Amino acid sequence: MKRKPKKHEALLWSIALPGFGQFLNGKIVKGIVLILLEFIVNIQSNFNLTIMLSFMGEINKAIETPNYQWLMFYPCLYMFSIWDAYRDAEGDTSALAYLPFVFGAFFITIGLIYSTKLTLFGIKLGPVFLPMTFLIPGLLIGYIIKSIATTFINEE
Repeated sequence: MKRKPKKHEALLWSIALPGFGQFLNGKIVKGIVLILLEFIVNIQSNFNLTIMLSFMGEINKAIETPNYQWLMFYPCLYMFSIWDAYRDAEGDTSALAYLPFVFGAFFITIGLIYSTKLTLFGIKLGPVFLPMTFLIPGLLIGYIIKSIATTFINEE
């Protein structure tokens, strides 16, 4: 008997690489499509080099490296993959479960847009670390809106 993957296991595999959580859930075609999309966006945007430069502390080079028009696809692809794997593994299946992931993707995208100019506490974080920091308020706002909307739906 095949065991059903735990929701957090699927979530973590999708964080590792979009599509892996879908493989774990037995959604092979969806997993292949997400992995292909991840590779296309990653290569076209020069994201791996951008990540490497960011971790080496060469933020100005990391800002100049990516193709931002391609990189803008990454947050939605990434967050969709995580949400989809989590949901398919019987995580939160409520009608509004997607809201934290949508707001997370939105805030990451905003962080990416402003990553060339915005500094945090006087430190330029660039196109990797600034969007990552924007994820936290995005998820929090998404969870708050989900909670409020769920309360209103349940009251009716």
